[in-house]
Amino acid sequence: MRSSLTRIGALVRKEFLHLIRDPRALAIVILLPMMQLLLFAWAISFDVRNVSTVVWDADQTPASRAYVQQYSAGGFFHVVGAVDSQAALDDAFERDRARVALVIPAGFQQVQDAGGRAPVQVLVDGSQTTSARMGEAYSLALNQRYNAASYATWVATAPGAGPSDAGTQGMATASVRTWYNPDRLSSVFLIPGLIVVIIMIVTVQQTAVTIVRERDQHTAEQMLVSPLRHTELVIGKLLPWTLLAFVIMTAVTGLGMWLFELPLRGSVPLLLVASVVFVFASLAIGVIISSVTPSPETANITALMIAVLPSFLLSGFAFPLEAMPAVLQWLTYVFPAREMVTISRGVFLKGAGFADVAVDLALLVGYAVVMVALAVRLYARRARR
Repeated sequence: MRSSLTRIGALVRKEFLHLIRDPRALAIVILLPMMQLLLFAWAISFDVRNVSTVVWDADQTPASRAYVQQYSAGGFFHVVGAVDSQAALDDAFERDRARVALVIPAGFQQVQDAGGRAPVQVLVDGSQTTSARMGEAYSLALNQRYNAASYATWVATAPGAGPSDAGTQGMATASVRTWYNPDRLSSVFLIPGLIVVIIMIVTVQQTAVTIVRERDQHTAEQMLVSPLRHTELVIGKLLPWTLLAFVIMTAVTGLGMWLFELPLRGSVPLLLVASVVFVFASLAIGVIISSVTPSPETANITALMIAVLPSFLLSGFAFPLEAMPAVLQWLTYVFPAREMVTISRGVFLKGAGFADVAVDLALLVGYAVVMVALAVRLYARRARR
């Protein structure tokens, strides 16, 4: 046991010397994830704001202008101009000047003064589905608020109106509260998963390419004729990248907490344990890729395909797993990012402890054990060729 640890320690020292002797590559490995965090956190956003809106006010009365003011006051709609015809409205949509159009017909105030419901039309550009859905929802909400305010004003000013006329008796009022992310910011939702995605991409790609490059340069043959066993060789290769992955993860997490105010409410020891297991599983995938690919170029492409696409699409990072077909939901268990994203969000946002994510942590440990064992087997078979 002692001699085994000595051999692994010597290999770890050798791997660190290789990393230190190439400072440019080391700087890229450390700085690139931080740049990816900034890019993705700012570029990927589900917060829809300042949707360009044009207004066709055919009534031009104080009531119609007050209605338009409801759209201008909020942060969702951004009124970019006014039109006075159907042709001008169509042109605004076709030239992408507007995503939403508000049409107020003539006689709007007259109908309201008579106690009727004045018709208003809201047109949304369906080519942008997110803004279209949100625009419809916001329009309905604004219309309900405007109706409630108008009705309250009418009750207060109508002759002989009493409290029962306000229409509040027998009605239920819903109070909605958002937990864990009260402001519903996309960055707070995305960054815990984004940390997982970045770490997996870096570890899988760098491990796969580095080992294949050593094989092409025939430096790996020196390791094969040494007293190192195949298990010791694989562990010795994984440990330096594990420590480097922790440096990257600490830097990315600190940047997310400082720049995007990401909360850390849960168990830090749980996050550390899960991260160690996840990094080992990801590095083992890199070793497996290096064992079955013939060149660094092939290893690079394969690593990106295996690390990037499943991490983005099959981990719950950006898209809810419940919305996927059942086959794809089962397929998500093939990749460790699924469990790690759940654990990461639980720790950062929900204050999760070991008991809360025990199943996901157990699956992640089992996955890591299987991947490391498979990596040792494939690496040994490749060495015997």
